[in-house]
Amino acid sequence: MDAAAIEIEIRSRLAGLAPEAIELLDESGLHVGHPGAQGGGHFRLTVVSPQFAGQPRIARHRMVYAALQPLMQHDIHALALVTRAPGES
Repeated sequence: MDAAAIEIEIRSRLAGLAPEAIELLDESGLHVGHPGAQGGGHFRLTVVSPQFAGQPRIARHRMVYAALQPLMQHDIHALALVTRAPGES
């Protein structure tokens, strides 16, 4: 899958979290040449979802990883996450 298709798929899979905001940056170009860059992209993802309210960070991250799990096998090599409930800074 190309980078644009991966980004569309990430956003689609995160829809189940009813996000108020998603910021997705493809940082794959910054990692060209390192050994892990051969398969899958590197992404920086910020998700704001009411489903994160009252949840610890690890639970929030698990929710995101569960949604993206099929992509983690080949299309996503690295994922830097910021997860917030609405109103959190």
